[in-house]
Amino acid sequence: MLKKTVGNWVDGDRFFDRDEDLSVLCEEICEGTSILLTGQRRMGKTSLVREAFRRLERTRGITTLFVDLEDAKDPADAVVRIVDRARSNANMWQRLKGVLGDGLDRLETVGVGEFKISLRAQINEGTWKYRGDAILDAIARKKDRRVVIALDELPLVVNRILVNDDYAMPRERIERAGEFLSWIRGSCQRHRDQISVILLGSVGFPPILKRAGLSATMNTFSLYRLEPWSEATAVRCLAELARYYEVELPTDVRLAMCRRLRSCVPHHVQQFFDALHRVLRLARRSSATLEDAERAYRRDVLGTRGRIDMDHYEERLKLVLGPGRFRIALELLARAATQGSLGSGAIDSYQSELRAIGEVDDAEIPFVLDVLEHDGYLKNDERGEFRFRSGLLEDWQRARHGMPFRPFARKRTEVEAE
Repeated sequence: MLKKTVGNWVDGDRFFDRDEDLSVLCEEICEGTSILLTGQRRMGKTSLVREAFRRLERTRGITTLFVDLEDAKDPADAVVRIVDRARSNANMWQRLKGVLGDGLDRLETVGVGEFKISLRAQINEGTWKYRGDAILDAIARKKDRRVVIALDELPLVVNRILVNDDYAMPRERIERAGEFLSWIRGSCQRHRDQISVILLGSVGFPPILKRAGLSATMNTFSLYRLEPWSEATAVRCLAELARYYEVELPTDVRLAMCRRLRSCVPHHVQQFFDALHRVLRLARRSSATLEDAERAYRRDVLGTRGRIDMDHYEERLKLVLGPGRFRIALELLARAATQGSLGSGAIDSYQSELRAIGEVDDAEIPFVLDVLEHDGYLKNDERGEFRFRSGLLEDWQRARHGMPFRPFARKRTEVEAE
């Protein structure tokens, strides 16, 4: 039975659907392929990889390391975090101590913070590359077990390396980022029989690499983009949640919820159900109506709780784009929300406005649109116009600009749900 999980990665019984994605990922890992896994935030990339790791460890005897790089500032930090995760594997840790020195014995029982500080004395700006080579050599030394290393939030690290305080990309920073990415690629090639690497990221990674001229550093990775659930899958998820919490959630209400979201990002589907369940609990009822779903969406999903999630979206966007391009992104999103779409004429007009006041060069808006498209805000339709892919992200923008709420459709529609 499926339980609510809002904001955390899931595995085991709480891992819902994604069978095809899981099968492809496991197959490529077993074949020794290194993978670049992308997709917008809250799509379930971390859950997918962790569930794949759980199953592969149990069924194939593969050793896995899931390394969170969200707070890493540079290549040395990234290498330190790989070692930190590796020390949870006793055999691997013994091999690493031979590389890093017996002085690390006393650190086996200390906290994570002290451990990382001590490692940074050895692994720093001048030594990270050859230390990293030695560490991966030690990890790969056990020939009878394949090791898969997932580097989560790699785009944030690369972006921190690339841009200075003014969010410019000086040549020396591009070279430094290129050295780091080339080291990752070279390590995969050198240890292809023992180590595979999965790179995860949700913040405009391909556009960032393209802008820096570093796309070629990823040409040995198999690109896999994780897409939203289909409408039928999201409807089934809502049905499973309703069954577990003993909620009567008619088909037309489930369908209306999915069509309101439009892009059925797993986190957003669960977030919507959580809001609806809260409305029902407060009303001391167990049967949901379209009016209940509308109330939950308006007051909770678009309210304070949803605003926290939206703020996180925008913080990540600002982190990558910088203040100037972030303002351009907000303006483009505002115009798409208030006008319904952004055609070439509207984009050219806005570019002319910015050019007239000397705030942007002609490359800026295409780059910002590329990031917004990659990160799931906008899509380029068959007519060449940019529209919101997600109804939720569009409604957040409409609410920000005081636009009226659009009621749920009242017509009852049946949907085939497995």
